[in-house]
Amino acid sequence: MKCKHVLSTVWLSAAMLTAGALLQSCSAGSTASSDPTESTGEGDDWPLHGRTAGEQRFSRLDAINESNVAQLGLAWSYKINPDRGLEATPIVVDGVMYTTGPWSIVYALDAETGKELWAFDPGVDRSIAGRACCDVVNRGVAVSQGKVIVGALDGRLIAVDAKTGKSVWSVDTIIDHNKNYTITGAPRLAGNKVIIGNGGAEYGVRGYITAYDVNNGREAWRFYTVPGDPAKPPEDEAMAMARKTWFGTEYAKYGGGGTVWDSMAYDPKLNLLYIGTGNASVWGRNLRSQGKGDNLFVSSIVAINPDTGKYVWHYQEVPGEEWDFTASQHMILADIEIEGKLRKVIMQAPKNGFFYVLDRTNGQFISAKNFVPQNWAKAIDPQTGRPIINDEAVRYEDGKLKLVNNAVFGAHNWHPMSYSPKTGLVYIPAQLTASYMQSVPGAEMPKTLGSMQFGAIPAVAPPRPSGDNSPADPAKQLDLRKPEDVKRMQEGIHGRLIAWDPVKQKQVWSHDYKSMYNGGTLATAGNLVFQGTGDGRFVAYRATDGKQLWEAPTNTGVVAGPITYRIKGVQYVAVSAGWGGAYTLFGGPASLVANVRPDARMLVFKIGGTAKLPPPKPPLGKPPILSMNKSITPAQLANGRLNFAIHCSVCHGLEAISGGVVPDLRYMSADTFNAFSGILAGGFASQGMPDFSEKLTPAEQEEIKQYIASRNAALRSEAK
Repeated sequence: MKCKHVLSTVWLSAAMLTAGALLQSCSAGSTASSDPTESTGEGDDWPLHGRTAGEQRFSRLDAINESNVAQLGLAWSYKINPDRGLEATPIVVDGVMYTTGPWSIVYALDAETGKELWAFDPGVDRSIAGRACCDVVNRGVAVSQGKVIVGALDGRLIAVDAKTGKSVWSVDTIIDHNKNYTITGAPRLAGNKVIIGNGGAEYGVRGYITAYDVNNGREAWRFYTVPGDPAKPPEDEAMAMARKTWFGTEYAKYGGGGTVWDSMAYDPKLNLLYIGTGNASVWGRNLRSQGKGDNLFVSSIVAINPDTGKYVWHYQEVPGEEWDFTASQHMILADIEIEGKLRKVIMQAPKNGFFYVLDRTNGQFISAKNFVPQNWAKAIDPQTGRPIINDEAVRYEDGKLKLVNNAVFGAHNWHPMSYSPKTGLVYIPAQLTASYMQSVPGAEMPKTLGSMQFGAIPAVAPPRPSGDNSPADPAKQLDLRKPEDVKRMQEGIHGRLIAWDPVKQKQVWSHDYKSMYNGGTLATAGNLVFQGTGDGRFVAYRATDGKQLWEAPTNTGVVAGPITYRIKGVQYVAVSAGWGGAYTLFGGPASLVANVRPDARMLVFKIGGTAKLPPPKPPLGKPPILSMNKSITPAQLANGRLNFAIHCSVCHGLEAISGGVVPDLRYMSADTFNAFSGILAGGFASQGMPDFSEKLTPAEQEEIKQYIASRNAALRSEAK
């Protein structure tokens, strides 16, 4: 298929749809067998985020294979504190493992024994936790020229000596400290440059990436992903082109978004760096761009010359994005045969639910089919590569609730997928999700740091039969204050591991999980696929047909991607196990279906391993009694609920139902409850609790306190 290249192109919910049959479509061809960015050598190490610059997450090691994987046992584990989310892909070079934990702390471990060699704490101010969209996580480091490079949550890019763990250089990547910029992603390497992006679109920032010299941290170039102030000249030709797709002047106030907070890939032969850009800021296009325009380069794959930082080509997956459909999910480079011709492709399964195959030399659209049910687009036009958007069903500018499949959490989030050249399949950690969405007329961007603004109010959607895309009915909306509705939502959500044929654009096999939020995948030459699960398991499947061959307990939910490496002839498989991230915070009640507690550890397995994990943490006990003020009115409780949603739910969950990563406020002690005002005024700053004394009046603080007491009463009533 030859297709035209496309050049144009407050309140979070966590409800999902019941899974159904995947839509499939035919193509023709077979796969080739090599990674175009494969490095030389035996493949003992895991030297880059995706093992190679092409990010396939495939290892040629096969000492652990389908015939002996059942003999895997724990070789060693390493405890990481505090017990927050672990999202890092470990890097292994010359027998040393480099990984990160919460607050961007870097650890160097002996990869054979787990012995700590050093730890580097960048000293991130814990009070900035409220500016981080999705937990105080970090997805790992880059290792180059004797340096371990980490992006700190506060926006610094820091290089430390790989042998000593001492700081070598540090640069501030933030262009405006009055905005809510953070870093949670892993840096990537392109030649002698290290590249890093930033997060913060939900808080109103302008996206960009920056390249620095690995040796000294000197800035080489910066590429903006959305235009800035229209009263000022555009920075370059790319921004001049992008500006033509934005309307009005409000987008500068709202930031524009397009943040490069996670995925990148690099082809050294083509000398192209590929970046995946995030959602628009704010979500509502009627607020940011007068309800029109493609709004480049949000929700796009952009190819850049890594030497100069100049734009080469782009493909926009969601023109005029307004459903939090980021294109910042994992991208994979491969050479595959399509219709008898070997094509250099880039593949992505982003949040919008379509699996994309593009020609990575020029951005030409090849194919796209949805890998989970979705309703926002009727199809992707095969001639233009543009989505045929189901406007009446999902555009919410009219103020009505619209049910959008895959909105907000997405059909596939940041969790890395993998590709096996041996099977020709991509292994996707997918999610079955949906949200109601409604516009917010006349919304203003908050002027205080740490306050979100979506420009839309997603509401909780009930579980619905697969393929039911009927208009949203507000009367069916779930009320998360009611235990029966929480149960309905939990029963309707789930995750799915999908083995996807990128040539035929169809599913080959799949496994469903009760938890929506599960780990990334690893494919190996041993005909294996490894994945950790949200319900506390590490599992190996046969790559060709999906048969489960092995599993081990992890004592906590796993969301990170596994790796494998070899030392002294022994192959190991490792995974960062630690329950956390967006779903466990925002998702609150939905994430409780996983039934796990945070317990952050590095887990490493080998054939015949005999190490033991300590027992899992016990469940929370009986909740204490928090006495409500009997004079509180329903209107005041409603105000408390609204302010909790705006200011507190980003960490403490929907309807004050925590997913277990931070304290569940319904279980707070009477002493903590009585000291509530002091805590809101910065009393727990050292633990990451922001100061809300200037954001909330004393009356609003009391309303939130009483609202939490009401949720405590509901929990105690449910327990009876």
